[in-house]
Order: sequence, then C-alpha cells, then structure tokens
Amino acid sequence: MRTIDHFIGGGSFASGERQGDVFNPSQGDVQATVRLGTPTDLQKAIDAANQALPGWAATNPQRRARVMFNFKALVEKNMDELAAILSSEHGKVIADAKGDIQRGLEVIEFACGIPHALKGEYTQGAGPGIDVYSMRQPLGICVGITPFNFPAMIPMWMFGVAIACGNAFILKPSERDPTVPVRLAELMKEAGLPDGILNVVHGDKEMVDAILDHPDVKAISFVGSSDIAQYIYSRGTANGKRVQAFGGAKNHGIVMPDADLDQVVSDLTGAAFGSAGERCMALPVVVPVGEKTANNLREKLIPAIEGLKVGVSSDPEAHYGPVVNEAHKNRVEDWIQTCADEGGELVVDGRGFTLQGSEKGFFVGPTLFDHVQPHFRSYQEEIFGPVLQIVRAPDFETAVRLPSEHQYGNGVAIFTRNGHAAREFAARVNVGMVGINVPIPVPVAYHTFGGWKRSGFGDTNQHGMEGVKFWTKVKTITQRWPDGSGLGDENAFVIPTMG
Repeated sequence: MRTIDHFIGGGSFASGERQGDVFNPSQGDVQATVRLGTPTDLQKAIDAANQALPGWAATNPQRRARVMFNFKALVEKNMDELAAILSSEHGKVIADAKGDIQRGLEVIEFACGIPHALKGEYTQGAGPGIDVYSMRQPLGICVGITPFNFPAMIPMWMFGVAIACGNAFILKPSERDPTVPVRLAELMKEAGLPDGILNVVHGDKEMVDAILDHPDVKAISFVGSSDIAQYIYSRGTANGKRVQAFGGAKNHGIVMPDADLDQVVSDLTGAAFGSAGERCMALPVVVPVGEKTANNLREKLIPAIEGLKVGVSSDPEAHYGPVVNEAHKNRVEDWIQTCADEGGELVVDGRGFTLQGSEKGFFVGPTLFDHVQPHFRSYQEEIFGPVLQIVRAPDFETAVRLPSEHQYGNGVAIFTRNGHAAREFAARVNVGMVGINVPIPVPVAYHTFGGWKRSGFGDTNQHGMEGVKFWTKVKTITQRWPDGSGLGDENAFVIPTMG
C-alpha cells in the first residue's frame, strides 16, 4: 500500500512510526497511509528552512515572482492529474476539484505581482533635508495548517503570498487528503524554488502543538473548526507568534419577496449541496422573508433537490460526491436526527443513501428542513454536510438580525431586485463577507478573505494586500545626508520634529 511521506528539504522524507489511513470516500476503503510526524520531523523541516531562508529572502522580488509564474504554468499543465488525486482522497467531483485548484491559482496569479505589492512608501522632504521611506521585509519561517475540504486552494492561498514575500514556509495539511499538497510542493521545486523554502510535514495534534511552541516559527495561518482556531490563536499568540485562524460558519441566504425564485433555487442547490456541503462558504441556511415567499420557495426547492444526482467523485454527471470519511458521515446524519428531534420539519431525508457498486462509500443524500427555529442547536452549530435549513423570517429586520446575531460571521447572501434593500443589508449585517445575488461570496484574489466573530481570530485576513501585510513586517527609515559643512545641531538634545 502507498505511503505518503513528508516533503522536506526538496525531497521525500520517510520518518515516523505512527501512520494514519487515507480513504477513498467513494468506495469506503483505505487507499494509502500517511506518516504522522513528530517534533523531530518538524525540527528537520525547520533546519532545512533556516538553511535556505537567507538566500531566498535576499532574492529580488522579480526573481521570486518568476518562480510563481513557472509554478502557475506547471499546475495548469498537471491540472487533470491533480484533480483526479484530489477527488480520490476528498470525494468532491472532478469539476469541483478543478475549481478548488483554480481558485488557489488565482492567488498565485496575485503573487506573481509581488514586486508591486511590496513597494513601500516614500516622502521626500519630510523635514529639512530629511526623507522618510518604508520597506516590507519577510518574517522568516511561516507555517500554514490547512483543512481537508480544500487541499489545493487553501495551501496556495497561504504559501503563495508568504513565499513570494521572501519567507520560508512549512505546510501542515490535513492528514485526510495529503497527496495534493505534496504534489504542489514538488511542482514548486520544479518551478525553481530553492530546496527548503517549502516543506510539507504531516501529522495530528502532536505536530500542531510542536508548531505552536517552536521558537523559530514566526507566523501561523490556520483554517478549520472554530474551537481549534481559537486554541491555535490563543496558544500561538501566547508564544509570541503572529496568528490568523479562521473557523466555522453558518452562512445565511436571505430571499426577499421580489427575488427571482428560479435563479435562487439554482443558486441554493449549488451553494448548499456542492462539494457535499463541505465548504466554509456553503449556504446551509435560507431565510425567506414572508410566508408567501417561504411557501413558493419550498415548492420549487423540493423537486430541484430531489433531482440532484449523488455519485462517485469520478462521475462527470454527478452534482456532488461522498463526504470525506465515515466519521463525518455519521456526524452529519446525527445532526439530521437532532434537527428532527428539535422540531424541524424533515422535508427531504438524505440518510441511508446508497449507490450501487459503491455501497460502502461515505454518501449522504441531499436533505431539506423547514420551520427551523433560531434556538435549535442544529441551527446554531455548523453541520458541514449536504443539509439545507429553512428559517422563515416575517420581515426584513428579522432577516438582518438572524445572521448578525449568530455566533459565526463568515459569509451571507441576499437575493433581491431592490437596490436599496441590498445596500441597506450589506451596510448593516454583522458578517465579514456579503454577496448580493451571489450565493458564495468568496472575494477575488486581489481582495481579501475573512470572517467575523467565531469565524475568524486575528486582525488580518487572507490573500490580497491583507495577506502581504500578514506575511511581512514594516521597517521605516528616516534619513538625512549632511551637507558636509561640519556645523552642529544646536537642538541635538531636543526630540526631533519635522517643523
């Protein structure tokens, strides 16, 4: 059976007695094992990074950008291979896997412009004969801890900008689908990245804690559940590290009475059930405003949901595939039962779904609830599966309040033809990313991604200029060139001013 090794110092590194299983979610069987690293393995990656870092940090931004250009071309050349691997380990269908890779490449494209993004500020004549300028410099060794649901996109969101800024990077991907992150590191090497600048270490909590405690790690970016995000943020910052930690979500889709319901149903089925709902930007809650809107929306949703095709990840006609493993399947189905027990009306039940020829696959059929109430635990918590809940709102004010008061604040969408309502909603809602007739409002790469409340810990978001700020530190220089007259400054003992 295939074993997935670490990637350290530019090559495969086999170490660690403990190993974890990597499943094929469509078939329900183990297809590989992955090494679960130790602090000793992390130290080897740290040593490789420290050795390579001075040379890379001193490389001019244009040359660093050329590596990113080469990497982009290599990923595009190997797109089919990467998508097939990603689908086989995660379970998402091939088209969705290619979307995962493409959204990561968009941040790589942004990183190709790093010479411009790293430009500092300059003021000539800030005082008599004095100029002031700033520069952005790399932090050192940086780490990304990434989730299973986007094994290509989120690693590229992190290491693309960090490495382009001149840092060395250690990636700790999810142990559930670790092959694509390793392939990305191999392609970075092929693109011309020096050995040791990008390392991949696998592991579980033991590896994460070693990262959080290691004195050479300067910055950590994390995406995962909110409880773990809070843990990583607290422990990392307590150890003096810069940390951004993004957690869970419960994104709402507000449907106003004037919305185009046919378009809304099309958007909802994709946003709620695509990738089996395993997206932090999925849309698992729909809030129709008014009973008439709710009844009409429900009537249209039922046949659309019942018409979704669930299939193996390689099926080109499938709308979505299995969830990532059996434990997650059981968790999603437990939440379905919880919502029913709480009083939600189970309109479409996706439990017990089986696929001929893949009876052991980790499939959950599309599920729809109506009359879900805000006090339900199933509404308050993230289900992270193909489950859509209808929470009816009597008016616009309630529709604004529901996502604003929820513990998560990642994304929200409003569907309407009314520009004033959309503008008012966007301004008032207490959520980090807003879509107006856009069901999954993930910003483009040159803007920035990040949620509020328990969806995000830290003050700086991912990619865009916020990413450049996170992965660099600012140095400000105040300079004066004396005229050579030898005349002293009679105010030498007074704090300098620019008057």
